[in-house]
Amino acid sequence: MSALELQSINWQTASNRQAHHTNRFYSQELILRRGQLFQFSLTLNRSLGSGDGLTFTVSTGPSPSESAKTKAVFPLSNETRGSGWRAQLLSNKDNVLVISILSPANAPIGRYTLSMQISSQGRDATLKLGTFILLFNPWLQADDVFMNNQAEREEYVQEDAGIIFVGSTNRIGMIGWNYGQFEEGILNICLSVLDNSLNFRRDAATDVARRNDPKYVGRVLSAMINGNDDNGVVSGNWSGSYPGGRDPRNWNGSVEILKEWQRSGFRPVRYGQCWVFAGTLNTVLRCFGIPSRVITNFNSAHDTDENLSVDVYYDPTGRPLDKGSDSVWNFHVWNEAWFVRNDLGSSYSGWQVLDATPQERSQGVFQCGPASVIAIREGNVDWDFDMPFIFSEVNADRITWIYDAATGAQKQNSTDSHSIGRYISTKAVGSYSRMDVTEKYKYPEGSSQERQVFEKALGKLRPRLSFGPTSARGLEREERQPSISGRFKVTGILAVGKEVNLALLLKNLTDDTKTVTVNMTAWTIVYNGTLVHEVWKDSVTISLDPKEEIQHPVKISYAQYEKYLKADNMIRTTAVCQVTDEPEVVVERDVILDNPTLTLEVLDQARVRKPVNVQMLFSNPLDEPVKDCVLMVEGSGLLLGSLRIDVPALRPKERSRVRFEIVPTRSGTKQLLADFSCNKFPAIKAMLSIDVAE
Repeated sequence: MSALELQSINWQTASNRQAHHTNRFYSQELILRRGQLFQFSLTLNRSLGSGDGLTFTVSTGPSPSESAKTKAVFPLSNETRGSGWRAQLLSNKDNVLVISILSPANAPIGRYTLSMQISSQGRDATLKLGTFILLFNPWLQADDVFMNNQAEREEYVQEDAGIIFVGSTNRIGMIGWNYGQFEEGILNICLSVLDNSLNFRRDAATDVARRNDPKYVGRVLSAMINGNDDNGVVSGNWSGSYPGGRDPRNWNGSVEILKEWQRSGFRPVRYGQCWVFAGTLNTVLRCFGIPSRVITNFNSAHDTDENLSVDVYYDPTGRPLDKGSDSVWNFHVWNEAWFVRNDLGSSYSGWQVLDATPQERSQGVFQCGPASVIAIREGNVDWDFDMPFIFSEVNADRITWIYDAATGAQKQNSTDSHSIGRYISTKAVGSYSRMDVTEKYKYPEGSSQERQVFEKALGKLRPRLSFGPTSARGLEREERQPSISGRFKVTGILAVGKEVNLALLLKNLTDDTKTVTVNMTAWTIVYNGTLVHEVWKDSVTISLDPKEEIQHPVKISYAQYEKYLKADNMIRTTAVCQVTDEPEVVVERDVILDNPTLTLEVLDQARVRKPVNVQMLFSNPLDEPVKDCVLMVEGSGLLLGSLRIDVPALRPKERSRVRFEIVPTRSGTKQLLADFSCNKFPAIKAMLSIDVAE
């Protein structure tokens, strides 16, 4: 009998990928999910005899070992029980063997090599059969990332486009984002993200072995998506000035960012802000098979010293001050990933916060999470990972101070335990509506449970706080009740290019006449509260009769704010209102100006592999020309990569119409995203859902 030799191998890629739910990847590779059988067939030079033996070896990472479970050696057998990797002979006829291999449900994810040893006629020969990629398996109950609900699994693993909520509590907006986790090359780039981590560079063998655990993978990714500490993906910038990079508001999705990171030799891509980090992390998590979603928290506290309060400063003339390191962001965006928490107990499994925005160091590195959402709600701030910071983001007290630079005196003005952590939002499953998840993070504002949880959290943190109890909740009782109240009201349309019209409403709450000195300012800001430039100020003295309410108009012209408005389109107005011998009343309102509308429309029925025309419409609303106009378009399944179109300059009030062609590659409802920028409007967004027929 001749020695047994392999003649050919058929990976059955299409049927394996269908069975493993990886058929949406634009890639010819064999992509599998752990804990699930895959089949392939071997054609030999003769039939398998009783004296012939086949043994398989799988290995992953640069130094695979059986003890670390990054290598396994297992024979072809008919044994179906036991743990670990197994190979079973399904059929053996006409020199063709059909074999199935089963990986463990807790195998490390990544790229594997499969080789085979043939023992025949007293000789051993080893052949490399090929490579495959192994991912997490949310379809499998034994996997830590198992998600039972099919509609949720479809949204949180398979959906490659979505929306992210932005804006402020009184004006929630949304932008589209192209996750594109199945696009060509993205899976390989996501694997490179792991291979560029500090952990891999310090100890590759241990890092690869730990890739079996979604807690570990999630935490490493939260560090790697920002460019701090490592060769991370995105460089953050909140200054309002973005030289040598892209304004964070211009990105339409993660695909261009990940490709640029790879092209540059893994140098951080410039620039990102919170939704860019979260959108990119969401792509990598879904790509690996960890169910994930993007969360927006409005009035998000950035509490640097873990005392569960944030300090906000004003000077007596009404100017907001960049003093202290705490801040309140108009909104902040992070991720939730879905997996079990064996380390905390099964009741804390489910959604876990991961945040890749570099705000504070954790274990020496800018990383954050995973933190169980259920544990946040219960105030378990002493648990892993980074619980005090995240608890504070949604629960901190906001303390307002008046600081007089001339005398160095500062005095506490007011405390507010209700404004932080509002309208916590994510995209609804299967639609573009907003789903509010605030009650998953905390008990109802003002309820007894919410107070108890806050005190419990403070009690756990207090031993670490050297300066004693700082709960603002206890201080509220002692404040003197002011004799006046104030608020800003919007009295006109808010649009870039138009005058901003507000009114300061002042009300006398007493039965005495009151004289009020009001110092007002307006600043353009970045969404996280970074002050860009003062654009308006005014001082006025007003006499209020008993119980009288007046409206004082505030008008800020386009000429005043035009040069200093950032892509955030945000203006912060403040008023410090002083009645003699009484505490100041601080009134603040952030307004968001609307961009002019960018319209996209499809001109023909969209079909797979057939060119389709799309039209963009834009009218210049200004009394001056706009130039340097660029349209950036992308959308997974609709066009490969992205499209950049230079648009001719527009005269005042001129309307522009631009046509371009896309060639859809996939059927179903797909999302087209556009970003239009020019010298007067840094980032105007549009999105369009397109139904693509087969």
